[in-house]
Amino acid sequence: MASVSAVYYGLKNLANKDQKGFITPLVFNEFANIAQINIFNGMLDEEMLISKYRKARNIDAGRDKSRVKQIQEDLSSFTKTETLSGSQGLYKKPDDFSRIISAKTFGQFMLGQSTSTTIDLIFDEEKAEYILQSDLSRPTESNPVAIISSDIEVFPTSIKKIQVKYYKTPAGLDPITGIRVASTPRFGYSTVNGVEQFIPSQSVDFELPNHYIPKIIMEIGKMVGVSINEADLFQYGTAEEVKQ
Repeated sequence: MASVSAVYYGLKNLANKDQKGFITPLVFNEFANIAQINIFNGMLDEEMLISKYRKARNIDAGRDKSRVKQIQEDLSSFTKTETLSGSQGLYKKPDDFSRIISAKTFGQFMLGQSTSTTIDLIFDEEKAEYILQSDLSRPTESNPVAIISSDIEVFPTSIKKIQVKYYKTPAGLDPITGIRVASTPRFGYSTVNGVEQFIPSQSVDFELPNHYIPKIIMEIGKMVGVSINEADLFQYGTAEEVKQ
């Protein structure tokens, strides 16, 4: 995943080039997670738009060149499934909940088949009201619906437990072990002769894939008012490849 030290030093080097600005660890840490969330939300929005329009019009490239596939692959590491218990049909979203993918009733496997039922997701309250009041479309345990708002409200209310698949809000990774942590990206350091020395044990890497480093650099630079163009990023990336 994207190394916080690679992003920090890359941003610092590019910002200092031609006196475009100066980046300190304090400033960097203030904007690091905001940049990650912005990029993550952009991925969700792009995946939704491409899936709905481009792929429907058969203009998205196929197989490994499919932009839909590329984004879905990047988002796959943020996918989680949780079992939720509710009261009177009301379910609280998980703390790291970002966007729902699907939901189903909690079931068991019997004779190789699951007894769970897919729940129809509704985001329009007016549509939900129509469905709940209609004799023909009123929800049943075999055809349940869920209204997605600040909470998850499932009908009929006789359903007591559901399984929700969703995209989690990105957080961070331990730079040493690579294990997912609840903390957000942070550049940990000590100062030696006025120069920051990276300390992995006090740092948290980004949870975004490694190839998003240029986007993270651009996003943080934009927020702190540093102008960084694509040519600068290309030159920086080429130099890093040579080092490696």
